[in-house]
Amino acid sequence: MSSPSAPWRATTRTRTGTLVALLALALIVAGLVLPAFASRRLIQDLFYILTMLSLAQIWNLLAGYGGLVSVGQQAFVGIGAYALFGGVILGGMDPLLAILLGGAAGLVLAIPMAFFAFRLHGAYFAIGTWVIAETTRLLVAQWKALGGGTGTSLPRAATSDMMGVAQVAELFGVRDAAARDILAYWIALLLAVALIAGIYALLRSRLGLALIAVRDNAEAAGSVGVDVRWLKWAVFLIASVATGLTGALIFLQTARISPDAAFAITDWTAYVIFIVVIGGIGTIEGPILGVLVFFALRSTLADYGSWYLLTLGLTAIVAMIFAPKGLWGLLSARTGWHLFPIRHRLIGPTEGGER
Repeated sequence: MSSPSAPWRATTRTRTGTLVALLALALIVAGLVLPAFASRRLIQDLFYILTMLSLAQIWNLLAGYGGLVSVGQQAFVGIGAYALFGGVILGGMDPLLAILLGGAAGLVLAIPMAFFAFRLHGAYFAIGTWVIAETTRLLVAQWKALGGGTGTSLPRAATSDMMGVAQVAELFGVRDAAARDILAYWIALLLAVALIAGIYALLRSRLGLALIAVRDNAEAAGSVGVDVRWLKWAVFLIASVATGLTGALIFLQTARISPDAAFAITDWTAYVIFIVVIGGIGTIEGPILGVLVFFALRSTLADYGSWYLLTLGLTAIVAMIFAPKGLWGLLSARTGWHLFPIRHRLIGPTEGGER
């Protein structure tokens, strides 16, 4: 019998999770100081990995946990990027502050988009989000003040005088262009960490449990008191804000925009879906592993034209056949590892009393 002073309790903490948390903290600190030693090319590559990881985690939250399979996420990337350019070029804002406009623009677009898309289900929902994204692209292409269909660039004065650039350039002894890359990399790192931490905290909460219940069976979740409609709205709006911020950051770093680039379904939705599916949908670890695989394939095969896309497609097909839960699902099943544990375990009053 267990002692009354030491009752059983439910927890999500595991030894592996604790070790991963310490390792993650060390990696974040190392990432912050990395620009002091790394080349500019490496910083740019890491920026790309981190921004794609952010987009993948957001899409995974929507589809993997919320059951909302959207193929129109490029709409939020594009509108967030154009909001940043509009704030800088038309409003005279500092580019760093204008990133926040990207999140606001994503939210503004998400409200009417959700109003129409939530009337559709399954494949119709996916197609509906894509149609709305294409409509948004066509409308933005008429915005003559920002270059219309050909696009525009950020003013050189705005990027040179951007907040924080001079301090970073002085700190690392680099030119303004390299300092902007470092600043964008730092923001991408913090954004990716914040998204992963936020999604992890959400999934460990009662709200996260309700979200997973809605994904598995919306009718059953509603029958036990879960407000399915409100939950879907909340997740969709949160994802739109995060995607808008990420899109603004991506095009701040490139300093050049056009409708075709900002609303590219291949770059901002197809690749993101590949990352999540290959890594493991419905897990936090999956997109992390998936983005590393994607970047390795991209770096190796990008010069081979159509063979690159063919290889991505074949890789996705093989993974779905032999590892339907993704590479992380396969690895986790064989090792029992859970780097971000969200399942509750019953801990007894004695050491090692997990059940």
